[in-house]
Amino acid sequence: MPPLDAAGAASIGKSVQIRGEVKGSEDLLVDGLVEGTITLTESRLTIGPNAQVQANVSARDVVILGALNGDVVATGRVELRAGANIVGDIKAARLSIEENAAFSGKVDLIQGTAASITDRGPAPSAPPTSTQPGALFGASK
Repeated sequence: MPPLDAAGAASIGKSVQIRGEVKGSEDLLVDGLVEGTITLTESRLTIGPNAQVQANVSARDVVILGALNGDVVATGRVELRAGANIVGDIKAARLSIEENAAFSGKVDLIQGTAASITDRGPAPSAPPTSTQPGALFGASK
């Protein structure tokens, strides 16, 4: 497993418990308990191996080594490292899952910009069907 790259990041230690909203504009390492929301729009969030996070998280990049119960939204990359245990949905541009990472939820990999995601055009419709007897089999009257 590659080393935890959280040098210079703010950190929430093993014995720290936070209930509420965590917001910031710098990289953050969480190794304690957080319940609520974590929002780091332009930064990297690392959930350490001792972390117990029950929160919806939003960040540029998210690296998970511990336990997370909540949804993840990342404009960049989400990495589920060995030992990670996630229950929730993931929406990200890129996703990496190592062996021995547990994940339960759905994944939405976004391509390009947000405008291209919402501007997909109308959904394709089913081919027209006829209610006339024999129309489906080409029978003539």
